[in-house]
Amino acid sequence: MGVLMSRRQTVERVQKVSLAVSAFKDGLREQPSTRRRAEAGTARQGTLEQEVQEGEEEAVAGPSQPEESSAGKAAWERLRDGRGVEPEEFERANRFTPPAFIRPKRELHDDEPPDISLEQREQILNDEMCEICEVWTAESLFPCRICHRVYHDGCLRRMGYLQKDSAVEVTETAHTETGWSCYYCDNLNLLLTEEEMYSLMETLKNCKIIPGVCLTLDDFLHYKHQVHKQQFERTMPEAQEEQAALQFNALDPDKKGHIEWQDFLSHESIQLLQKIRPQNALLRLLTPKERERARTAFLALDQDNDGFIGEAECRQARHSWFRKHQKEMLSCNVSISHVGPISEGSPTSSRNGKSPEKILPATKQEETSIDWPGFLRENVAYILAARPNSAALHLQPLA
Repeated sequence: MGVLMSRRQTVERVQKVSLAVSAFKDGLREQPSTRRRAEAGTARQGTLEQEVQEGEEEAVAGPSQPEESSAGKAAWERLRDGRGVEPEEFERANRFTPPAFIRPKRELHDDEPPDISLEQREQILNDEMCEICEVWTAESLFPCRICHRVYHDGCLRRMGYLQKDSAVEVTETAHTETGWSCYYCDNLNLLLTEEEMYSLMETLKNCKIIPGVCLTLDDFLHYKHQVHKQQFERTMPEAQEEQAALQFNALDPDKKGHIEWQDFLSHESIQLLQKIRPQNALLRLLTPKERERARTAFLALDQDNDGFIGEAECRQARHSWFRKHQKEMLSCNVSISHVGPISEGSPTSSRNGKSPEKILPATKQEETSIDWPGFLRENVAYILAARPNSAALHLQPLA
């Protein structure tokens, strides 16, 4: 059989050949200077041990101040460009060039209510070709549970987005109910516009937050206090501090005593979206898979089919959205077009058994009823916050 090669692979090979030729030419230019250095070394009768000692002394001295500032500048540039904590130490040999993320722009009609029908179901279709190499190989493609993109695990490795631990996670969850989010959907920071990202960066800089560094509980609470004081010019109330501590625990599900930078960045990104954008604008960020999953949850809660549910039922869906599957509970017999994870306590699982939080009919009548558009507005931020693959809860629901 012939070897299929996409446009992107062809460009990659041309780039590699060009780099090899450039490196060869640079080596030829450096040869005379190398010869002169060797002659000078013989003239001064220096020893190899002396050169090694000089090199060690330079290493101990450490980088100069301009190098440190450039490293910090590079970290902020990665954050601005949506690349998060993309490691600079990646070995770029045999790797694809990382994509250039283009941040979204606000449109004039974004604040208008979108038309998301409850009765009209949406057809969920995944791409047929790998997003990276643009080659079709049928069953070996791994779908994203949020968007329409599909990937080869080998292509993800060559991009540097799939390490040893995450490779097992992708192969085990991509075709299950839990699903797997691609590197676009996994990064909530990519939902911010350039103006919103600039605002977040200014806040982080003013609060002395360093990109890529984990935060302890004290760091997190200190940051929250500073942000509250800058915004309201007063001390943060004790109740809000307790809520911030609960959010920290939700971001640290493994109880490591600190939260990862990417989880902190996702939390702050979704918090900023809630503050700046109206709910109608957030609703336009939902993908067809997310909208279809929301329909499934609402119809399961609306047992009398009157188009309304109670507030307690709405909170039930909000809390169950973040409950993670245990790996031993996963089922591998699920279509790749499944719309997303369904937890044990979620409304959609109550049809197969008793729900642990059953809502009495009398309670539903006493509460304020919520229709389908209201259900979406109340839960849109939590739906978006559930995108990352991390087990952390990036937006802790209120009790």
